[in-house]
Amino acid sequence: MKIIAVNKSASFEYFIEEKYEAGIVLEGNEIKSLRQGAVNMNDSFCFLRGNTLSVKNMHVALYDKSDAFSTKDTRRDRKLLLHKSELSKIAGKINRQGYTLVPLKLYFKDSLVKIEIALCKGKHTYDKKQSIAERDVKRDTERAIKNAGF
Repeated sequence: MKIIAVNKSASFEYFIEEKYEAGIVLEGNEIKSLRQGAVNMNDSFCFLRGNTLSVKNMHVALYDKSDAFSTKDTRRDRKLLLHKSELSKIAGKINRQGYTLVPLKLYFKDSLVKIEIALCKGKHTYDKKQSIAERDVKRDTERAIKNAGF
């Protein structure tokens, strides 16, 4: 499994409840661009319309050697592939309980591109401050252990 991109802001902005692995529908030149690592997932999110799940606002850069007939829209909606049972479970939680669906990482699994999506609940500002404080404490303890020579 080779990781292509990670949405680092997702773990800071949301409480991650459940994770799912989904396939993603891409074009040939987008695959080549992903192999170069030219993707940005920072402001991307997933939405459910009818029976289809799509990821929106994920930037995949244009492949520089592609032909003139290739897709020029780098932030187009890309369809996600999940089983119907998973889709219905996600739809129920999003509609009733106030969850959000956020992409976490994009990776190659064998020769296929997979995306890890998660059902999340949003954090409040005090939760974000607490996670920053925990991160600082963890960094300080690791630095102290490193300097102590253990």
